[in-house]
Amino acid sequence: MHMLIIDSHCHAGKGDAFTGPWDTDASINQFMVWSSEAGISKTVLFAAFHTDYSAANKKVATLVNRHPDRFFGYAFVHALRDKGNIYNMVNKAVNQYNFCGIKCHRYDARITREICDVARTFSLPVLYDVMAEISAVELIAGEFPDVNFIIPHLGSFADDWRAQQAFIDKLVKHDNVYTDTSGVKRFDLLKDAFERAGAHKILFGTDGPWMHPGVELAKVDALKCNSDEAEQILSGNFLRLQEKFAIGKSDKRRREVISL
Repeated sequence: MHMLIIDSHCHAGKGDAFTGPWDTDASINQFMVWSSEAGISKTVLFAAFHTDYSAANKKVATLVNRHPDRFFGYAFVHALRDKGNIYNMVNKAVNQYNFCGIKCHRYDARITREICDVARTFSLPVLYDVMAEISAVELIAGEFPDVNFIIPHLGSFADDWRAQQAFIDKLVKHDNVYTDTSGVKRFDLLKDAFERAGAHKILFGTDGPWMHPGVELAKVDALKCNSDEAEQILSGNFLRLQEKFAIGKSDKRRREVISL
C-alpha cells in the first residue's frame, strides 16, 4: 500500500549574504525531481537565510500557492531584526500566504518570548534550530507547554554527538518537543531517539535542497519501523501538528466573529 510521505524541512529561494549555499541559493528544481523519484508527495518550504525575511517569505509564498497540493509553507523570522513585528509577519503568512508554521534559527539569533507568544496565538508549530544549544530546549518547552517545538537534526546539524545525546533526554521528557531526521549522520543516535522517545516524536525531513531526499529517506527505512511507526514518522506526526493549527485557526476566527 502506498504511504503518504511529507518532507517537513526544505529551504527554497535566494539568499543575499553569500557566506555559503545556505544564504546564497536554495533552488529546488532538481531537488523536487529527486523528491518525486523517492516517492515524497508533499514538502514544507521556508526561505534560505536572508537579510529581509518579509521579502523572502513572500517569494516562498509564490511557490506554495502556485502548487498548494505539493507544498506547505513556514514563515522564517529573525528574533532580533524582526522584533516587534513578528505578529504582523506571521499574521500575513497565515492569513494571506496560507503558511502553517514558524521557522527560526540560532544562526540568526536565539528564539524569543515574542516568537513563542505568537506561535501560541496562532497554534503554530515552531521549527527552531538550536545549533547544539540544548539548554534552550528545556527553557522554551517548560515556559510554553502548549506550543509544539520541532528541533531539527537531533539538535545539531554539525554532528555534535554530546549535544544530540543530551537532546534525546529532552525529547523523551517533554510532550511538546519533536525532532526531524534531516541531516542526522550518526544513525545510532537516530535509532536511540526512535527507541527511547518513540516514533510519535520524530518527523521525516531532508534539509533540502542540499541533502538528497532518497538518502535521507533510507535512514527511516533502516530504523525497521512497523507500518504504524513508519506512517507516524513519514507524515502522521506532521499532520497531527497541523490539526492543532487548524483547530486553533478555527477557534480564533470564531472568537473574532463573536467580538464583532
